[in-house]
Amino acid sequence: MRQIKFEQYGGPEVLEWVETEKPEPAANEVLIEVKAIGVNYADTARREGKYVVPTKLPYVPGSEVAGVIAAVGEEVQRFKEGMRVVALIESNGYAEYVAVDERILTPVPDDVDFEQAVALPLQGLSAYHILKTMGRLEAGETVLVHAAAGGVGAIAVQLAKLFGAGKIIATASTKEKLAHAEKMGATDLVNYSEEGWGEKIKEITGGKGVDVALEMVGGEVFNQTVKCLAPFGRLVIFGAASGEQASFHPGQLMKRNQSVIGFFLPQIMRKPELYQRSFKELLEYMENGQLELTIGGTYPLEKAAEVHKLLQGRQTIGKLVLKP
Repeated sequence: MRQIKFEQYGGPEVLEWVETEKPEPAANEVLIEVKAIGVNYADTARREGKYVVPTKLPYVPGSEVAGVIAAVGEEVQRFKEGMRVVALIESNGYAEYVAVDERILTPVPDDVDFEQAVALPLQGLSAYHILKTMGRLEAGETVLVHAAAGGVGAIAVQLAKLFGAGKIIATASTKEKLAHAEKMGATDLVNYSEEGWGEKIKEITGGKGVDVALEMVGGEVFNQTVKCLAPFGRLVIFGAASGEQASFHPGQLMKRNQSVIGFFLPQIMRKPELYQRSFKELLEYMENGQLELTIGGTYPLEKAAEVHKLLQGRQTIGKLVLKP
């Protein structure tokens, strides 16, 4: 089979298109013939050696795969050949085949295509738990979603509405992206590429600030977002797409009882009951037509380097998908 891997950290050019042996499923695993692969900022951070946890080389990126079961291990109970499934995995997703523990598989309904299915696990679960588990969003509160036209952002806007948020303030860098966020349910729009965006957010909230903020840009965007928090406001940080680290003084949170909270999805995955319950809820939203998953583009797997450039260039809307 063929896969994408990298043997050194660096830019998109370090991604190699190589041939390797097809994996054999262990007793408790299934072999998936991959039909769609989700692309995420975590993949680019891994490639650059800047991920939250160390990335051991050589490495095959890819944490979201959807496809058809091609073979099953002898101890597999719940799945059989030919079933359509989706999985959130640690790595090895940029490939034509991948072996996966049956415990982390979820069946894909016949009326959901593979591209839609693969857009849900990482970004859907992230948006869900950033808002509900870490952000503790309550009905009527104001939510600020940065990069609101991206994979996590577009889902977060919709979930904030489903969870009963009063105001949903979306930020993005272009009019096109802001229009998409509005379509997803944002009540107020702010272009954070323009000077004074932080003050505009304060104006929208009547000077109070926001109750929950989702932040994954880093640098000065993080600093300005802290200033936008209301009393008892919670800022959940789940990335630093700009590559810039902020200089932060925790003491500034004390005066208004504010919080800055870190989010890392693998910690949620270590709580199976929490993961399974929330993923089931997300699937129900999608099947009921309450959650729209935006596919920003599908590309051949061998074009992974080009897709990484597109993602990091911040010119895309929605989920980018690779297809073997």
